[in-house]
Amino acid sequence: MKAKPLLPVLSLFLLAMWLLLNDSLTLGQFLLGVLFAAFITHAVTRLRPLSARPRRLYNAIRLLFHVVLDVIRSNGAVAWLILRPSRRPPRSAFMQIPLELRDPHGLAMLSLIVTATPGTVWSGHDLENNILTLHVLDLQDEGAWLRIIKERYERPLLEIFQ
Repeated sequence: MKAKPLLPVLSLFLLAMWLLLNDSLTLGQFLLGVLFAAFITHAVTRLRPLSARPRRLYNAIRLLFHVVLDVIRSNGAVAWLILRPSRRPPRSAFMQIPLELRDPHGLAMLSLIVTATPGTVWSGHDLENNILTLHVLDLQDEGAWLRIIKERYERPLLEIFQ
């Protein structure tokens, strides 16, 4: 199995946490910490046989910028929707969005982005047809949501992961 670049960092982090939590720098605690870190690192590699191969990481910076802006904007919209007295209740609805993204790491990132954005929840994913089911708290324009998911999130994730 090919060595993973972050596994030494994980091992050192686990060793440091072991020593901090035990509040001891004795040789015995150090050796126990090394054994603990080696065991956990080995277990993690067994649990995650598929490793991510991200490319074009400059797209990740642009994606992060878009996500932060959308989360801030969505927080304001949800707060306005909840705090203002309105005659019209929010139009909560589910959307079906066909996806091109098939990489499991890219899909996981898309689910994190969608769920982290207030007012939206990743409700399901049909693996056969590759269709995302998205719940939107106040769906006014389905086309706008479709463009946001496809252009602002899925396209950069495709460039990063596929």
